[in-house]
Amino acid sequence: MRGGNGRHSFDFGAVKVLSAIILASTTAASAPPAPPDAEPHELKPAFLNTSPAIDGVLDEAAWQAAPLPLGSWVSYNPLFGEQVAQQTQVWVAYDNQNIYFAFRCMDPEPDKIKSSVSRRDSLWSDDWVGLSLDAIGGGQNSYDMFVNPNGIQGDIFNSATAGESSSVDWVWESAGRRTNQGYEVEIRLPLKSIRFSSGKQIRMGVLFWRHISRLGISVSWPSLPPGRSLFTRHAPLVFENLKAPLKLDLIPNLTYAWSQQKAEPGQWAHGDSRLDAGLTFKYGFGASITLDGTFRPDFSQVESDAYQIEVNQRYPVFYSEKRPFFMEGMGLFELAGSGGDANLRTAVHTRRIADPLYGAKLTGSAGKFNFATLLAADRAPGRGDVPPELAGADKLFNIARATYSLGNGSYVGGLMVDTKFGPEYNRAAAGDIFMRIGEHHRWSATLIETRTRRANDRSRQSGRGGQLNYGYDSRRYSSNLQLEHFDTGFNLDTAFYNRTGYTGANFYFGRSFYPDQKQWPWFKRFVPFVSATGGRDRPQGGNEYIALAGFRFYFTRQGYLHLDAGRAQIPWRLREFPFRFYRIMSDVQLYRWLHLVGRIFLFPRAAYFDPKNPSPGKQLTLGVNATFQTSEKLRQEFSYDRDALSPLAGGGRIYAVNIVNFRNTYQFDRSFSARAILRYDSSKNRILGDLLGAWELVPGTVAYIGYGAIFERRSWEGGAWIHNQGDYMSTRRGLFFKLSYLYSF
Repeated sequence: MRGGNGRHSFDFGAVKVLSAIILASTTAASAPPAPPDAEPHELKPAFLNTSPAIDGVLDEAAWQAAPLPLGSWVSYNPLFGEQVAQQTQVWVAYDNQNIYFAFRCMDPEPDKIKSSVSRRDSLWSDDWVGLSLDAIGGGQNSYDMFVNPNGIQGDIFNSATAGESSSVDWVWESAGRRTNQGYEVEIRLPLKSIRFSSGKQIRMGVLFWRHISRLGISVSWPSLPPGRSLFTRHAPLVFENLKAPLKLDLIPNLTYAWSQQKAEPGQWAHGDSRLDAGLTFKYGFGASITLDGTFRPDFSQVESDAYQIEVNQRYPVFYSEKRPFFMEGMGLFELAGSGGDANLRTAVHTRRIADPLYGAKLTGSAGKFNFATLLAADRAPGRGDVPPELAGADKLFNIARATYSLGNGSYVGGLMVDTKFGPEYNRAAAGDIFMRIGEHHRWSATLIETRTRRANDRSRQSGRGGQLNYGYDSRRYSSNLQLEHFDTGFNLDTAFYNRTGYTGANFYFGRSFYPDQKQWPWFKRFVPFVSATGGRDRPQGGNEYIALAGFRFYFTRQGYLHLDAGRAQIPWRLREFPFRFYRIMSDVQLYRWLHLVGRIFLFPRAAYFDPKNPSPGKQLTLGVNATFQTSEKLRQEFSYDRDALSPLAGGGRIYAVNIVNFRNTYQFDRSFSARAILRYDSSKNRILGDLLGAWELVPGTVAYIGYGAIFERRSWEGGAWIHNQGDYMSTRRGLFFKLSYLYSF
């Protein structure tokens, strides 16, 4: 559930904060109770003979009837149960091709509404209004749509298995405009863009929400009490005689890339160019099953990976998927208990499919069943330094997932994985269950068994992994306990996980206090917490523990401050290294035009995870990010990150990494934008410059043109380059062009 950020203007000192903490602890029991948790009532939209124009002006006949009788909207972020002065009216209607939504968002101070003209899914710090639609009505998935006062869209696919995913984009129309009373928004959602079952009476689920940026408060109807699943709070939305239309989309694409490297001073090597064309399609079988396919797909990344410091890492660095074909619907493949601080980050990480020749996905629903399959052939593993029997071979991926709804956001599911690369294979079977018991309790369990054969090892290896998790969430208390085990022989080619040969547990407990809002309106919540992790890392030959305690502070307008301190013991290369640490993290929308994020991690005792010669040390990690929104169309971002490690005794430094990043985006209108990135990385003595022009009419109909260059420190001696010496010079440059068009039938 998106909370968003808002304008922040509080001013307080240390004495005020300390006083408020004491007050929060002593007056929490007298805090006003949350409103009654009433069950949402049934809604019946009107059938239209004439379609309204989607222009943000609520002057059509469809919106002249009385708005839906929704009742009170109450907050769910940053705390539950507050009512706001900003009132919201909602209308819903439909015809044989579309569902229509209209919102009148009133505000007693309309000149303080925050909005921008930005790319899709970039509106979260603005004022916005939207809805969550469970089109199947099974309590497992929902289409969540958001619109700001300028009509800019954001969409999220929400699933019981994986939570929120903003990587999906489906086709729908929106428009918004400011008024003297606030702003108005209209939405047209084509029936072919969602999956549902046809029938004489169709029951979907709907929830409406709104974010007031300057207050940092998000409200909803029906209410969203802490600990309750979103899928249990949808109100019934009943349609008469609704039939799913034909779904057939074709997206041909064309990509051209040219790159060049400097051969010697003053001379560039001959440029390499590549022209690719491909086709992606989507076809709906009946009302609730969709086949997605692609041949010679455009799997180029228009957006570069977010920079991350990669030195002194025990585990591989995770980069999220950015390729459109793989992003859509991938949350359906997630297993219970994965993600977050768990060892298993995701069971299906499609970036392991590096260069596909083709791919196909089949997703759908049948009653309480949800299912998804993925088939792909990856050309990358057969290239480079591989045994002769694997040269030129494709690696085949076959993945199947199914879940059965148990109601109340609960499910039981299974996952099958089979990868084959010449004589090699990796096979896995998994079962998982997620249960919500009552309003506050949840638990999950997952068991995975894998079998593997590699070309250089004729023996077969098998292993098991899994987790057991219990959680409790209410307005005052939050706790979580997870047990994990992974055999040394565990291997899952499609997954991203930190390590094998590990058995451990992690625990968290937090208690929320709520200050008196009449006396401390800027201070929303205070949470002291404790956390502990312990386990045995068999490959590293030692026991691991991490224990910490801290405080979280939540202020009005999304102000956030996190303080903690702790001790740890980390095993590495048959040694056990003691750690001590102190951390500060903060996030605030200081003004409507300025958003700040900061962190400082101090480790008086840490370790250098060198594979051959690890050693103790002292470490400082810090970062700051500032986003400037000086106009509705211009967005400027600056960030600085530093990570430095020194020996415990004596001077010198083991390493120091500094990364500086500037990113500027100008959005000419809803479809056309220009972006420039300048990034400096001291660990590689490298400067990256990147320019991109983007035209995005609707998802699938896009055009991009970009140019990038890399500058590095180099000198030329004896007919060869000497790296990290001399002056900075341009060493690589490239041009990129992409065009695709959506044909919808």
